Amino acid sequence: MIKPILKALLAVVLLLPLQAALAAPVEWIEVPATAEGQQWWDSGSLRLNRRDELTVLSRFTPAAGEDGELRAGQLYVMAIDCGTSRFRDLQVNGLPRLKPEWEIAADDALIGSVINEVCLAARERGLA
Repeated sequence: MIKPILKALLAVVLLLPLQAALAAPVEWIEVPATAEGQQWWDSGSLRLNRRDELTVLSRFTPAAGEDGELRAGQLYVMAIDCGTSRFRDLQVNGLPRLKPEWEIAADDALIGSVINEVCLAARERGLA
């Protein structure tokens, strides 16, 4: 019982440096800001996941409140369907979302801009 656990632990330890070596550098690209705030997407994180969905890391910072107080931002791992211009948040601040539903950007100009720019970059890279 202990030998399989030790083997699995050893495999994880040996693979960690490999994953770090394969990670692309972070390259934040800002989309045009709106009254709601600012949003960026990371060009280095653009890839297809195991479900063959286009995914990207994005960052949102809300606009300052009426009192001028700055609000905390959030990080998202988004899946994007370029054919239908829909998205779903797979993770929020590193926490996985259970059964996320596909959504449309509707009147959210920030998410709409992220979808447009990510899909353009994905087409250029042969991912979409």
